[in-house]
Amino acid sequence: MAASGQTRAKLRRLFRELWTRIAYVGPAIVIVVAGFVFAYQFVRPAPPDSVVMATGHEDGAYFAFGQAYAERFRREGFELELRRTAGSVENLDLLSDEAAGVPVAFLQGGIGTPAEHPGLTSLGSVYFEPVWVFVRGSEAPGRLTGLAGRRIAVGAPGSGTRAVALPLLADNGIAGETAELVEMDSSQAMDALAEGTVDAAFFVGAATSQTIATLLTLPDVTPISFERAEAYVRRYPYLSKVVLPMGTLDLAENLPVRDLVLLAPTATVVVTPEMHPALIDLMLLAMRDTHRQGGYLETAGFFPTGDHVTYPLAPAAERFYERGPPFLQRYLPFSAANLIDRLWVMVLPLLTLLYPLFKILPPVYSWRMRARVNRWYKELAVLDDRLNDRSITPAEATQELDEIERSVEQVHVPAGFADRAYTLRMHIDYLRRKVDAKAHGETPGEAPASLTAPE
Repeated sequence: MAASGQTRAKLRRLFRELWTRIAYVGPAIVIVVAGFVFAYQFVRPAPPDSVVMATGHEDGAYFAFGQAYAERFRREGFELELRRTAGSVENLDLLSDEAAGVPVAFLQGGIGTPAEHPGLTSLGSVYFEPVWVFVRGSEAPGRLTGLAGRRIAVGAPGSGTRAVALPLLADNGIAGETAELVEMDSSQAMDALAEGTVDAAFFVGAATSQTIATLLTLPDVTPISFERAEAYVRRYPYLSKVVLPMGTLDLAENLPVRDLVLLAPTATVVVTPEMHPALIDLMLLAMRDTHRQGGYLETAGFFPTGDHVTYPLAPAAERFYERGPPFLQRYLPFSAANLIDRLWVMVLPLLTLLYPLFKILPPVYSWRMRARVNRWYKELAVLDDRLNDRSITPAEATQELDEIERSVEQVHVPAGFADRAYTLRMHIDYLRRKVDAKAHGETPGEAPASLTAPE
């Protein structure tokens, strides 16, 4: 029974000490929680689990590269849904239509203008997308003026091919009045060239495109090499002059059979304001991983780049090309880096609050624990003075000491401050002996210490 009573006493003492600490730490906890709640109002919302990207035909480069992006998104726990389209013009229409729910798309350089679509920003260009012109015959003219009077496939409505072909032909005096311009997609145009139902056809696509590889092997079909490429580049800032060396595509078959000088807009990735900032960061990483190795027309590391874009770069893209990925994304998985980045706005207030709290709480706590003991020294000193000037009788003094001692026994302080409580009891005992000595006319013994509170 005695052991059980001691255990209960220890538990009560531990509970009292814990409650004492909570009582003083509690306000600090409330302040920190309030700071968290306030800071949370400024935390960016979590990115959506999926996002739609407009690409192009299923057999085109846009769709193929979109699949590579989607795989990177999948590894990070997000879904990139690819929407097949007719090409860049349709993609631009989808980006401009808020109800379409398409916040990101491939666009061919030169499609649309920032004035017409002020809300769009670019994440950069990712590869050269040459303009190919194939003509029937064993020889091709070096200039587009040589296509006058012929039947020309200029791309499907809504395609980037048509958007770039018509201005180039118009600059060379070729329009509906001077040639027959036929609207058809790339697969239809390839079949038409092979069958001879068109005399020439425009294509826009990567050098690695299967369509281009097939066209180069068609009998009696020859690609144009632009002898005035420099002039086009001066007139159209979104175009670049690129050279595809002889044999690059197939050394065994020597394709192409001669160096080809081509005009090339760049394929770019364009976003709307609805694109979540975190997914912009992930898209930039996917673009880097997919295109940095280069290709037949691009040197390694050149793409992606902030150059050759029609729309202004998004701020995140500017930072990406100037300084690389954000610091956390270099060393952590994207999801973890994004979570920390979102919650960073909460960490700063936390640190701002905790530092002064950690500086203030210990001395405040120590002062409060000392005050629990020290407050009784004033009453002891007053009682001692009244004994000395005989304004109180020994019996009255004994009664007051009994009341003080009962009150002191109810004071609970942590173990680290117990020495002060025991010192106070020593002073009470001294004063009690002094009262007894006064009652018997004796000289009181020496005090254990001054009746002032210990430092």
